[in-house]
Amino acid sequence: MTRITLIITALAGVAGGATAGYLFAHRGTSGIESSPASAPAAADSPGAGERRVLYWHDPMVPGAKFDKPGKSPFMDMDLVPVYADADAGPAVRVPSNVSQNLGIRIGTVERSPVQPRFRAVGSVAFDENLLELVQARVAGYVARLHVRAPLERVRRGQPLADIVAPEWLAAEEEYLAVLDAESERGRSVRDAARRRLLVLGVPEAVIRRIETERKTNDTARLVAPIDGVVTELAMREGAAFMPGGALFRINGLDTVWVNAQVPEAQVSMIPTGATVEARATAWPGATFTGRVTALLPDVDPTTRTLSVRVAIDNPDSRLAPGMFVSLEFTGEPGEPQLVVPSEAVIMTGERSVVIVARDADGFDVAEVTVGAEANGRTTILAGLEDGQRIVLSGQFLIDSEASLRSALTRLTTGTETSTPTEPAP
Repeated sequence: MTRITLIITALAGVAGGATAGYLFAHRGTSGIESSPASAPAAADSPGAGERRVLYWHDPMVPGAKFDKPGKSPFMDMDLVPVYADADAGPAVRVPSNVSQNLGIRIGTVERSPVQPRFRAVGSVAFDENLLELVQARVAGYVARLHVRAPLERVRRGQPLADIVAPEWLAAEEEYLAVLDAESERGRSVRDAARRRLLVLGVPEAVIRRIETERKTNDTARLVAPIDGVVTELAMREGAAFMPGGALFRINGLDTVWVNAQVPEAQVSMIPTGATVEARATAWPGATFTGRVTALLPDVDPTTRTLSVRVAIDNPDSRLAPGMFVSLEFTGEPGEPQLVVPSEAVIMTGERSVVIVARDADGFDVAEVTVGAEANGRTTILAGLEDGQRIVLSGQFLIDSEASLRSALTRLTTGTETSTPTEPAP
């Protein structure tokens, strides 16, 4: 019984192997592969309402083209047909429901005046227009010093120092001698003596005190001519000074200068007189206003930048020299220009493109020339027309697909068309 069972099993195995060999030998005659053989005829002679197929390809390997459908030898996927009328329509088609799922938003090209805006960073400095110099026109020495340290804040009329100047004292005595003159000649001499005191630099307050008290004083008091900060103190008690020497240098703080370095290519966006808003990290939330007073005619040869001088109102003297502030320049509105939301522009480094929405869910890639950007809008100098519909979001997916389609077109019309229809095994 065992021997009979073994014989039957062996015969069954031989029969199964023969059947498998027959099927393998005749696999080309099965219905699965018959469709490619008839595909070229269908492609060459399309029926009514059918699109003519140029070739089939694997989208992942666009350089290889095939003359019949089937499985891709590169990927586990079916070959995709390329139709003769593929370039007649838009670069990409996206159904409406898919556009919503992708978050594609549509905007419009508009014509509008653009108010240029530019941001920069600058440092605060003293306004040199508010500089006052207290100096001696005669020789003398310091009897008493009331302001003893630099950078002290002073008020207008505040005592700075008491000095002794022999030449002042002699001129004061002469003026006092003719102060009560009544004759016409005497009045003329009195007026000349008073003018001499002013020429010698005697403070007006000292002259009025002589006229009121009818006596002179060995010392003369110097007072601050303006509110500000003593930026230079060139004298000490008991020290002598020579004619023409600077005794005090006082800078006002009602306004300050901010010097900012602006790239040479953007100087045209900052005309003289443009309004400026400044913000300092030292005063969070505070905004200071000012205007451009000068574009200094000096280009840094290393950084290719120009210095822009901005005069900033400084209420309560909160801005101090040396502080860093951020500046936002606002120019005058120009002529209306084509503008699009800045988010619609794709900048690749080599070109700038905008996705244009067409009818029937179609999209095209338009290469554009961009201008200035302000308030979230970018000026379009060339490439678009007023009223065109453009894509505001989701455009990177569309641009990627359009770039692939463009590559396929180049492969079709360029030297790559010599690729064999079947890849080498």
